[in-house]
Amino acid sequence: MAKLLKKYMDLLNSKDPNQPEFIQAAAEVIESIIPVLEKHPEYVDAKIVERMIEPERAFQFRVPWMDDNGKVQVNRAFRVEYNSAIGPYKGGLRFHPSVNLSILKFLGFEQVFKNSLTTLPMGGGKGGCDFDPKGKSDNEVMHFCQSFMSELFRHIGPNTDVPAGDIGVGGREIGYMFGQYKKLRNEFTGVLTGKGRNWGGSLIRPEATGYGEVYFAQNMLAEKKDSLKGKICVVSGSGNVSQYCIEKANDFGAICISVSDSSGTIIDMSGIKGKKWDFLMELKNVKRGRVSEFAKKFKTCTYYPGKSVWDVVRDEKIKLDVAFPSATQNEIDESHAKAMLKQGLTVLSEGANMPSLPGAQELYIKAEIMYGPAKAANAGGVAVSGLEMSQNSLRMNWTREEVDGHLQRIMKDIHDNSKEAALKYLPKKEGFINYMAGSNIAGFIKVADSMMDQGCV
Repeated sequence: MAKLLKKYMDLLNSKDPNQPEFIQAAAEVIESIIPVLEKHPEYVDAKIVERMIEPERAFQFRVPWMDDNGKVQVNRAFRVEYNSAIGPYKGGLRFHPSVNLSILKFLGFEQVFKNSLTTLPMGGGKGGCDFDPKGKSDNEVMHFCQSFMSELFRHIGPNTDVPAGDIGVGGREIGYMFGQYKKLRNEFTGVLTGKGRNWGGSLIRPEATGYGEVYFAQNMLAEKKDSLKGKICVVSGSGNVSQYCIEKANDFGAICISVSDSSGTIIDMSGIKGKKWDFLMELKNVKRGRVSEFAKKFKTCTYYPGKSVWDVVRDEKIKLDVAFPSATQNEIDESHAKAMLKQGLTVLSEGANMPSLPGAQELYIKAEIMYGPAKAANAGGVAVSGLEMSQNSLRMNWTREEVDGHLQRIMKDIHDNSKEAALKYLPKKEGFINYMAGSNIAGFIKVADSMMDQGCV
């Protein structure tokens, strides 16, 4: 086992030494699947791992655009088409200054396994640009999106690669990109997901990732005949994922006490619900304001400027039952995990992509808490994107209840398949299910078998 793991880690580090996020994501999967590789040497002989860690295609391009002052701006963009063994490439576009090839490779690699877990026929990919939509006018965002799509359109299509939104890419950006794609290709197809309801979008899509991470947590708790009712939940972030995570957790009777953004964190021990949740939705989606304004509006909360949720939980010794990290990658380090476990954490379900550093993950597994890793727990977003693709192909729209019903079924299937894989390939521990390894194994086997069936391509 150690020899095989070292072989793959040496390969990763020699080929991509300057891509830490990608190496971190790939290492987690490879370590989990070693028991599978030992039982199935045909995967090793066919070099499935070596082929999986290399994208099928990755490209970089410039995006020139003109701002409102008539000045030319230039950004750098990428698309990583990682694996198409089980379907067309599927994965979001991220517009954020931090975007680089390492981050997009990590996200694309994760997407391969996440999409596999959904049971839908979707491969994995990811893309984005170092453009920051914050502070830009609608006109500037439109000019940028049109320039971005003027290159990307050559590489995507409803049966080839179907991008979606991610950080910095919401309904506005998807609309501008779809309009440009439609003009350039002279066709109306479901090439992007996250579209407006009037022109091919699906109900529940904005809510899907947040709802899904809550459904996954509820499924883990149901294994122990428990539920979210009355549980104190800490949520990071304040975007779509966080907003709808809070809404759905509230529906289950949980008490969500936090929101955050890059300016700081709000803690409200009475819970963020009702008028408070309504205000948060308007603040973030209409006014595009900061969470500090929430503290000015409601006197029941405390504002911690410049601190992440996890810093506040650690430093203020806040008691909690459930954590929903829903902001960005690597937001939870080992010190945060130690503090949360000491202060009562029993369930953690990840809405963000890879929000926990490896040291934190090790602590979750050692403590045997119910840990829903990102590729399983946050798969609700891409699952409903897949359902949007199905609706576009059928030229019909499903009701909110139909889409939510499909989402709940998919999240239960992901939970059950991850559990089954963990119990089949890992040493059994009474009362503990290693969902992290289980989800990696379940996602890997489906893709690996498909690659074996299709030959050396």
